[in-house]
Amino acid sequence: MKITAAITREAHQRFCIEEVDLLGPKDDEILVRIEAVGLCHSDILVVEQVLPVQLPAVLGHEGAGVVEAVGAKVTKVRPGDKVVMTFNSCGTCTSCRKGEPAYCLNWAPLNYGGARADGSPTLCSCGNPLSGNFFGQSSFASYALGNERNVVKVADDAALALLGPLGCGIQTGAGAVMRALAAQAGSSIIVFGGGSVGLAAVMGAKVRGCKEIILVEPMPERRALGLELGATHTIDPREGNISARIGEILPAGADYAVDTSGAVPAMQAAADALGMRGKLGLVGVPSKADAAINFNVLSFLSRGLRVQAIIEGDSIPDEFIPELVALHAAGKFPLEKLVKTYPFAEINRAVEEQKQGVCVKAVLVF
Repeated sequence: MKITAAITREAHQRFCIEEVDLLGPKDDEILVRIEAVGLCHSDILVVEQVLPVQLPAVLGHEGAGVVEAVGAKVTKVRPGDKVVMTFNSCGTCTSCRKGEPAYCLNWAPLNYGGARADGSPTLCSCGNPLSGNFFGQSSFASYALGNERNVVKVADDAALALLGPLGCGIQTGAGAVMRALAAQAGSSIIVFGGGSVGLAAVMGAKVRGCKEIILVEPMPERRALGLELGATHTIDPREGNISARIGEILPAGADYAVDTSGAVPAMQAAADALGMRGKLGLVGVPSKADAAINFNVLSFLSRGLRVQAIIEGDSIPDEFIPELVALHAAGKFPLEKLVKTYPFAEINRAVEEQKQGVCVKAVLVF
């Protein structure tokens, strides 16, 4: 079928809006008419070729829409259902069987491989295959294919322009605090980075009942928004020694720290800020593939520190996305304060404004 898609044809170039062919769905696939799709930092990392996805490609992995058709083997959803799309996983490897789909042993081919598991393409342009199936969806398009592992049904009255980002960035930040670190009520936490992932972590910390929630972020507007969303303190990292400022707030150090920035100095500052038996969650993807951190081993040993790399917030999407939807409905997870919508055709403006900090979370709508 003919669809409209934003194509990344070359590295470091703007998206091109074109008509392409979408193939399928096969027996195990779900055709979704996309109503909204979040713009995630991972999409930009592909454009910059930090993530090695073959180009030209159709990206997009925070899709939300309405099921248009299902394959013969699909039982989870039916045409007319509203769904949020998320990352893909195989469901059969040891990680998936343990309830850890974000660590699926087949993650790379299923999410970055550019084709179905059997190698067949999902998208073509002028008869030539395009790299598609990004995160099992490629939802920078008017229609996308998913499967039962990476679609989550939501209510018929769901506001899809808000819920699309739950598929990756928001569940990553919130899940880092609520799932991976499982922050305890009354504890202290520091979040480095006030983008959508970091602010979702702040909201997650408030949900978990953390007593001190410190946001480290250079942009004053995002620091102000962080306070509105639940942060108890904010720090501008440009104003001097971060560790000293944190020490004034938490003399014994923090129980938890989460880096969402991907910046090596921030990760090192996060480790330095931890107290006895503190735990560091690494979420942010660095801009360079060879980025490395040097930690003082004796300092780690003397404090019994723990470091955890976190993918997709350690989420089981069928469980965690509905939980976030329910928290939002109850007014405890004000996702709408992060989102700014753009017409799909203005994807390049959305990219620039998100980079400039004009918006926290850009969502493209059809």
